[in-house]
Amino acid sequence: MTQRLVKAALAERPAPYSIDELSRLAAHCTHQEDSANKVERQVRKSAAAMLVASRLGDRFEAVVTGASGKGTFVRVMSPPVEGKLVSGEQGLDVGDRVNVQLTQVDVNRGYIDFTRA
Repeated sequence: MTQRLVKAALAERPAPYSIDELSRLAAHCTHQEDSANKVERQVRKSAAAMLVASRLGDRFEAVVTGASGKGTFVRVMSPPVEGKLVSGEQGLDVGDRVNVQLTQVDVNRGYIDFTRA
């Protein structure tokens, strides 16, 4: 697309696309990029879940990375995974260090659940 626009400009010809066509193409490219990013995130989440699936019941040191209406999330440094703290999240703030126990993993959905240990 860019190459065609530059080529037309250098040859002093009219642009090969109208403004409306460029807007539609840009919207389509943005949609495709968003879709690819969504798939990439899901693959990363599922890979992380697969990495810890055999470690149910293990305890880890973690850091609180987020708290919202969806829940409280923690990151374990080793192995490097992030999951939801489904129990014991009261009184925690982002940045707090906490000991957690791996309680549930869903590889297909990329879910990793911890409880406070």
